[in-house]
Amino acid sequence: MTHTPSIVDRIGAAGGRIPFSVEFSPPRDADAEARLWRAVREFEQMQPAFVSMTYGAGGSTRDRTVRVTGQIAKETTLLPVAHLTAVGHSVDELRAMCGAYADGGISNILVLRGDPPGDPLGEWVKHPEGVEYAEELVRLVRDMGDFHVGVASFPEGHYRAPDLEHDTRCLVAKLRAGAEYSITQMFFDVDDYLRLRDRVAAADAEQGAKPIIPEIMPITSLRSARRSLELSGSKLPAELEERLTRAAGDGPDENRAAVREVGIEVATQLAERLISEGAPCLHFITLNFARATREVLTNLGLTSHVA
Repeated sequence: MTHTPSIVDRIGAAGGRIPFSVEFSPPRDADAEARLWRAVREFEQMQPAFVSMTYGAGGSTRDRTVRVTGQIAKETTLLPVAHLTAVGHSVDELRAMCGAYADGGISNILVLRGDPPGDPLGEWVKHPEGVEYAEELVRLVRDMGDFHVGVASFPEGHYRAPDLEHDTRCLVAKLRAGAEYSITQMFFDVDDYLRLRDRVAAADAEQGAKPIIPEIMPITSLRSARRSLELSGSKLPAELEERLTRAAGDGPDENRAAVREVGIEVATQLAERLISEGAPCLHFITLNFARATREVLTNLGLTSHVA
């Protein structure tokens, strides 16, 4: 395996400025792939600490995910993190995926249990020859070789967790299993992030010292944001929902420009507070477009690049 920097090393080497990272989604067709590569090249000029590539539910985009992530590793200066989920995969298939990533020069993997295909909020069913929990998947990947592993964390608690204490125990178990950091699910209340950080530190000081990277989604469409949140079992805070609904208007089509303006402002304010509270990195959901994230970064003074 090609030895590449770990995410913890990369964000720790950022110097005085807070580093940022971005999340891409696997393209479903040739047009979407062309759009993804435009975003990749634009972000490459902004020098993010790393980029992550999500993984289709139930492995629906598995081959394209592996191929495109490998191309990013080989053909750009970006440091890619590949997502790996337990959904619909046997242990042998999961090992084969790790092998394919290693062959592609990828040593950073974000391990997720994943959501059921079809209905992400439906019953989670373990593959008969797979793993039940992300903690097991962390161990499997670590045993496969010289991989750097990250996991997901949930500022509001995972929607399947009975309470925040249980959710915290699950995150600590994943970190103890060998995960080096976590990336949160998107959220809109910084206090939820701070409470998560405090809970982990109180449960296990050693694991609490590992980076918890906050994920931010600059909202550019209310309809799209609602759908994303619905799929994650989360929701917008009432005050923000009201602001965005007013901006969207009551016409047949939402006022995207007005929604976007609110979304960029909110994402900027969220990021500013996270920086002041010592977040280790800012991780942006891009939906394979660069413009909204670039505007937030420009507002924060984190990039001078204007495409």
